[in-house]
Amino acid sequence: MNTDHRSLVTDHITTLGELKKTGYQPKSVKEELRANLIKQLQENNAGFQGIVGYDDTVIPELQTAILSRHNILLLGLRGQAKTRIARLMIHLLDEYVPYVAGSELYDDPLAPISWYARHEIDTKGDDTHIAWLHRSARYTEKLATPDVTVADLVGDVDPIKAATMKLTYNDERVIHFGLIPRAHRGIFVINELPDLQARIQVALFNMLQEKDIQIRGFKLRLPLDIQFVFTANPEDYTNRGAIVTPLKDRIESQILTHYPKNIDISRKITFQEARITPEQQAAVDVDGLLKDLVEQVAFEARQSEFIDQKSGVSARLTISAYENLISAAERRMLVSGQRKTVARLSDFAGIIPAITGKIELVYEGELEGPVHVAHRLIGSAVKTLFTQYFPHPEKAKKSKVENPYSAVIDWFTLGNHLELTDHLSDSQYKKTLMQVPGLHTLVKKLHPKLAESQQLLLMEFVLHGLAEYSQLSKNYLNGGIGFADMLGSLFNGGFDDLED
Repeated sequence: MNTDHRSLVTDHITTLGELKKTGYQPKSVKEELRANLIKQLQENNAGFQGIVGYDDTVIPELQTAILSRHNILLLGLRGQAKTRIARLMIHLLDEYVPYVAGSELYDDPLAPISWYARHEIDTKGDDTHIAWLHRSARYTEKLATPDVTVADLVGDVDPIKAATMKLTYNDERVIHFGLIPRAHRGIFVINELPDLQARIQVALFNMLQEKDIQIRGFKLRLPLDIQFVFTANPEDYTNRGAIVTPLKDRIESQILTHYPKNIDISRKITFQEARITPEQQAAVDVDGLLKDLVEQVAFEARQSEFIDQKSGVSARLTISAYENLISAAERRMLVSGQRKTVARLSDFAGIIPAITGKIELVYEGELEGPVHVAHRLIGSAVKTLFTQYFPHPEKAKKSKVENPYSAVIDWFTLGNHLELTDHLSDSQYKKTLMQVPGLHTLVKKLHPKLAESQQLLLMEFVLHGLAEYSQLSKNYLNGGIGFADMLGSLFNGGFDDLED
């Protein structure tokens, strides 16, 4: 009989006798997940809300594992939503399940496993008090660290309890249960499994398959009902440890996660997760070009020779970078006394802290320095996207047709330089860019239908692009960016470069 547990709660079922009359039948947590997933799929409900970019890869594999009633290992680099996926699995549990009131293991009234629950039922029979457990309380998560002990996960003998209750160590009541037994009838997640010491991983063997626990020589048959979910980085991520082979063999399904495969998916994740205040949304306008550049920085980082690719580049990089970009523009707006502003490319100096804190450098990267590597990543992102908006500068230079960048480059060749600092108001920003001959004409010709703010952004984008293609020099200043002639800056020293 398929019983609606929520209706039983609302009908105030409080005793074992009342529960039996409803036709309630015990169901394992894996069967519960399977049944609710089947219903979800039949109703064409996508499930796993908020998980973006896994519709054709991770989610189908995860659903297959649940239908197979498997324990699951989510394997992938950091920032790939492994823990979030595990947490969302609670929505596949029944909203409420009954348990023997007072039981620390939340025993099923018709399938008790603890001494307390069995004793209550033997003593009180159908008058045994029943309570109801919401699915939100059926999730347990533990971060694996080297100091985790068997007692933490499995349990230990409590000598104080034995002395107080005058029990021998042969009595199971002397056991203080750990996290895993207390996760009975729920989902138990161990994050970063390789960080768990090998001897602790060995302690999980029997719990996964033989359904017994061993504590200090005390062997207890305890048929725990648990959906195990483990998360881990690839085994070659660091030298901290690995998953011992027998344990890995007992985890039936291993699912590989991955980073977003294109900028569109990456943008969806960033906008979904970024914490932007309503005031910031109203005051700061961010063009799609800048949003793409933020995402492209992460894509460049995942290919950079200066960054440890085994460590990965988390999706948190773009989330933090986007938040910093808006905050940098907001700060500039407040300093200049404005109420609204449009984000600029020069505001990307504000995302440097978000990059340096999210990347692991290899030896060559350490020699370059994290700030310099961050500048390189931003520059590479500009270079990658530039030709989607404007002609390739190197090809234009070699072309027999007139170079569209000639007027811009010639102005700098004459010894002129331009500084875009965060002290410039929007009107000053416009005035500064407009003084470069041919810059506005170039943008207007190629993108005639854009608003003025977008044209100004593209004018700055041209300068950054020409710098990345070695047509101009670009230097990071205190609170801004400066542009000058490439050869002139080499011979004259140019601006004060903060990268040195």
